[in-house]
Amino acid sequence: MIRQGSKPPRFTGWHMLAVMGLFFGTIISVNLLMAWNASRSWSGLVVENAFVASQKFNDKLATTRAFAASGIKGELTSELATIRYVLTRKGEPERAVDQVIAVLKRPVEAHEDVRIELVRDGEGVFVSTQVLKPGQWIADMTSKAGGALVYRQAIRFIAQGEDQ
Repeated sequence: MIRQGSKPPRFTGWHMLAVMGLFFGTIISVNLLMAWNASRSWSGLVVENAFVASQKFNDKLATTRAFAASGIKGELTSELATIRYVLTRKGEPERAVDQVIAVLKRPVEAHEDVRIELVRDGEGVFVSTQVLKPGQWIADMTSKAGGALVYRQAIRFIAQGEDQ
């Protein structure tokens, strides 16, 4: 309610300048924060050269089909301080494989990637005592016999933390 004899409040150019400054300041601040978070979390790199990767796609598909036809299956389990990889061929332990190498990656970060060689712990069983941080991981498992590639598999899994 306006009193008699007093001027009504006015919206001046300074008020508009303050509103515009707050509006655009908020937008620019949020954009800078999001850009900073994006640059620290993931490089965005999927493949080094998309053209070369597309040329190799059919070869990778044929290799994957050959692995499926071989009857070999791999199962990865992760506990607090143990990674266990069990290879079977048509339900029986795979005896030919003598080396398993795992490249463990985070789905969106590259700075925690690690390459480990698992140690044989029985027929078709390979283990590592690599401790992983809790969360999602992608394991690129490569199994070899006498240096020759026998089986390759990518597995997405969740590593349990101490509090989970």
